[in-house]
Amino acid sequence: MNQKSYEQILRAAKYILQMRPVLNVDALFSDETENYVNPMEPMPGDRVTIRFRTAKDNVDEVYLISGPMKEPMEYDYSSEDFDYYKIEVALEQEAFRYFFEVKSGKTYCFYNKLGVTKDLSDGHSFCLQPGFSTPDWAKGAVMYQIYTDRFYNGDRTNDVLNNEYIYVDQPARRIMDWNARPLGLDVQKFYGGDLEGVRQKLDYLQELGIDVIYFNPLFVSPSNHKYDIQDYDYIDPHFGKIVVDEGELLPHWAKENTQATRYINRVTRKENLEASNQFFVQLVEEIHARGMKVILDGVFNHCGSFNKWMDKERIYEHQPGYEKGAYVSAESPYRTFFHFNNEHEWPYNRFYDGWWGHDTLPKLNFENSPKLVEYIMKIAKKWVSPPYNVDGWRLDVAADLGLTSEYNHKFWKMFREAVKEANPNAIIIAEHYGDPAAWLKGDEWDTVMNYDAFMEPLTWFFTGMEKHSDAYHEGMLGNADSFAGAMSYHMASFMGPSLQVAMNELSNHDHSRFLTRTNHKVGRSDQFDYDAAKEGVDPAVMREAVVMQMTWPGAPTIYYGDEAGVCGFTDPDNRRTYPWGHEDRLMLDFHRAMVRLHKAYPVFARGSLKFLLTDYNCLAYGRFDQKEQIIVAFNNNAQERELTVKVWPAGVGMNQRMTRIFYTYADGFSEEPEEYQVERGELKVLLPRTSAVVLRAMQE
Repeated sequence: MNQKSYEQILRAAKYILQMRPVLNVDALFSDETENYVNPMEPMPGDRVTIRFRTAKDNVDEVYLISGPMKEPMEYDYSSEDFDYYKIEVALEQEAFRYFFEVKSGKTYCFYNKLGVTKDLSDGHSFCLQPGFSTPDWAKGAVMYQIYTDRFYNGDRTNDVLNNEYIYVDQPARRIMDWNARPLGLDVQKFYGGDLEGVRQKLDYLQELGIDVIYFNPLFVSPSNHKYDIQDYDYIDPHFGKIVVDEGELLPHWAKENTQATRYINRVTRKENLEASNQFFVQLVEEIHARGMKVILDGVFNHCGSFNKWMDKERIYEHQPGYEKGAYVSAESPYRTFFHFNNEHEWPYNRFYDGWWGHDTLPKLNFENSPKLVEYIMKIAKKWVSPPYNVDGWRLDVAADLGLTSEYNHKFWKMFREAVKEANPNAIIIAEHYGDPAAWLKGDEWDTVMNYDAFMEPLTWFFTGMEKHSDAYHEGMLGNADSFAGAMSYHMASFMGPSLQVAMNELSNHDHSRFLTRTNHKVGRSDQFDYDAAKEGVDPAVMREAVVMQMTWPGAPTIYYGDEAGVCGFTDPDNRRTYPWGHEDRLMLDFHRAMVRLHKAYPVFARGSLKFLLTDYNCLAYGRFDQKEQIIVAFNNNAQERELTVKVWPAGVGMNQRMTRIFYTYADGFSEEPEEYQVERGELKVLLPRTSAVVLRAMQE
């Protein structure tokens, strides 16, 4: 070999040695879990270690960028396939937002909550808010929503009676057939479910594996849904205890409730109210003794026309111990609680603002009534304090409270301060549609009912249906890219502590039952007969959805009866009674098994999430931390599919063995294990139609 050739070879070798492999973007990862942020819920003044993951020997530099600050991260350690970089930052009072820049040779990219991205807006940056934390008991907790009137009738002495009163121009009606379908205007029709019924079914809930019971409103109210509160200070005796039962039913010719003396006695006599509150105290104590928590529904945007502050129905007008309502008298101490548009109509001034124009739902006038604000703050504290000791609030239409956005935020800051002062371990969950980021900055709500980042995208993917069953779009059915994009985009609105406690539901009292959505029937209950809601449903699709619900970040929340196969279009049809003795046993056993699986692996509550495969009607993602790696894969097609899933980005070894720990398919489900072999970081898994599998990396 001549000198020239030798020098050419040396130059080539030197060039090769200086070259980095192509930047492996699939390996890049960080998030806000405790795997990559320590401590995950820091206090002001804490020093926090933030980590970032890359492929092994693949990058030159990793930077953390926060505002104008750009700091190099130092190499921390390596695993078999990855390098980890770290940086320590000192936090003050304000939120700390950050993202990463990764360099490999002349190649570089940015990484934030959307992954590798060019979108560097603050809304997609990682964020730590010093001083913000959510209750540990709620992280990944399995919740169960109970619509009390339709769950179980345990005490027939407190049932609403026929003609007990009038509401929305119709007499109250006791439905004697527990299995009858809710029809038409349903608010004044009662099936008799009560808190004694819940108490009698606590064994059932405990066997199901429930951690938290979320009750739709329980306070005194004339409707079965009770979102039109009559008295925030007391549990409704129709759900609690009626110890003094006097008075007459409303005469058939009566048009107003001043003569509804039986109802007036039941809901205004302090003996009944105090007995109901005391029963609730005992119920919460028993629920707590079983290791479960309780969340109440708080309706503070509006009250009801029966409310003692308004008293449009004149229930309280002549009752001892009650002040005159604002409808009754211009001198009422509650006059400022509402906005009246005609100042010359008393007594009986009907010109008040109603929520969305409904005179049965008087809008509460917080901006102009410090006394009202003070009262509601007392209510906020009362129920999370002894002797009631409730574990949190779910807030109805929370973004509608007040007349302006500015006041809305001011109110919820006060509300949070009041609740957390009384019970630091209580949770605050808001009902909200749309981007919740403005309320999830650590000083208002803890989290939300997770429509945009769970229920909506999941429903589109598995069923092609809108969550009310109001539309079917074939292009959304099985659109895995749309699903992954929507989930990633909307999850970016949550900080880590909020995401881990987000209420992840498939169904609830405001939307069609998920099982009904699987039949692709578009419309509402008034368009169909009773059986239409269950005709053509596909329980296997629902089982797939439950697998996702129980393996996704957040608090999986079961709407009563979903686990038993209850069907129904949007309300009132979604409020059918629990079918005691007629449950879908396969669906029920499946739910019990999935809840067991969810609770057996802490990685589902606190681990990281990474999408691994998106294909038509097929999905796979990983849930992982340093100790556990689990892969979840779905085939929602009507035919068998073999999936090749790149599992190494979820921390699974390049040639590791995996075992199947759960499997659902068209005709049932199985917990029988089956081994799989990963080859060069990829896993081939044959999935029959309408199936899902959960696989765990085996510890060598």
